[in-house]
Amino acid sequence: MPDVHNVLFLCSGNSARSIMAEAILNRHGAGKFQAFSGGCDPHPEIHPRAVALLDSEGYETSALRPKSWDDFADPEAPDLHFVFTLCDDAAGETCPIWPGQPITAHWGIPDPVAVSGSEAEVAVAFDETYGLLRRRIDLFLALPIAKLDRLVLVSHLKEIGRSEGATDLARAG
Repeated sequence: MPDVHNVLFLCSGNSARSIMAEAILNRHGAGKFQAFSGGCDPHPEIHPRAVALLDSEGYETSALRPKSWDDFADPEAPDLHFVFTLCDDAAGETCPIWPGQPITAHWGIPDPVAVSGSEAEVAVAFDETYGLLRRRIDLFLALPIAKLDRLVLVSHLKEIGRSEGATDLARAG
């Protein structure tokens, strides 16, 4: 097992959920995990609400940016150990072939960017998304990865994807 596991979070637009997951894992899994994020159709910039939320939680956001998932399929890209899709659109896309044969799982949660309504309603959607991601990542960090065989690990990762707040597709997976 490697000293540091590379993790890629995918969401089609790579502007909110996957960016938040990247920041959360890089802080809370520092030394054991290196997180990245990407999307099949990345937005030109991170959603301002995602940046504001991460800033308010004390995360470093200056290096975060939307990226194409193609960047991680390049032979020069870091070998990936885990790839998690966070949106049903990305889960339904034909993903590139990832170097390193990573373990994949779908952790679909609703898109806070799609929420319309008052400023307070949109803020609540982003807060809920952050909370769901934080809980999933905490469960992931608690797994004794080095002690689990691949099939058992896959089972645990799929179960995390079915936890509270999961989309219908994630619950079915």
